Amino acid sequence: MRPISVNFHLWKPCNYHCRFCFATFRDVQGYLTFSDATRLLLLLREAGTEKINFAGGEPTLHPYLGELLSESRRLGFVTSIVSNGARIAELLEKHTGNIDWVALSVDSASEVIQKKLGRGNGDHVQRSIALFDELHRYTIHVKLNTVVTRLNFQEDMSEFVRRVRPERWKVFQVLPVDGQNDGSVEELLISTQQFQEFVERHQALLGENFRPVVETNDLMRDSYVMINPQGQFYNTTTGRHLYSSSILEVGVDAALAQVGWNVDNFLARGGIYAWE
Repeated sequence: MRPISVNFHLWKPCNYHCRFCFATFRDVQGYLTFSDATRLLLLLREAGTEKINFAGGEPTLHPYLGELLSESRRLGFVTSIVSNGARIAELLEKHTGNIDWVALSVDSASEVIQKKLGRGNGDHVQRSIALFDELHRYTIHVKLNTVVTRLNFQEDMSEFVRRVRPERWKVFQVLPVDGQNDGSVEELLISTQQFQEFVERHQALLGENFRPVVETNDLMRDSYVMINPQGQFYNTTTGRHLYSSSILEVGVDAALAQVGWNVDNFLARGGIYAWE
């Protein structure tokens, strides 16, 4: 199967310090130039990629995200941004027409818990609600991303979900990755049963078109096609990041074959949906 949807982690800088982040890229230096990044996008498009998800770090802080969104639109991609909301408002002013989807990351409706998790300084929830409202006004498709940890697995986020009205709500079991979040994630880990408790608590949302897209650790690993800031595919099969050769040097097919991709898990977690 061609890599129909790709997560491109543009760079590692971020304005937050989420304790569970598995994309800190401690072992990666620098990021692609604009010229190399656009060449990478062209290679992906030629290989059959339809949707490009720009992630980080925090992608909205990237110096030429707007230009990459424009180039992605020119190439015919469905575009998506996974963000904590840092500079979404500024980006919308100039590049609304080049953005199809925005996924905002909110793990709890409690400002206290968000701060304890390292996401924000006590105002992340209210800022996110305002951004969801703005995205709805622009008629941009919205997703809500929630990482379930020991600090929030007993929470009921139903009221918050109804308030922000995401088209997709992605619910992730906190994922430990050696070399990325070790030393900070251990106290946040939960069992699959505890994760399932969180999921079951939100079953009432099923009839309201807010069905959670649920991803356990086993389902998450290797089900994404991911690219690091240096333009290499990577996965977490071994519990650490495994990197391919440079895509620009060996091509999409050869580089992806070096790290692998679990297509069955990709399909099982709903990786293909009506994103057009």
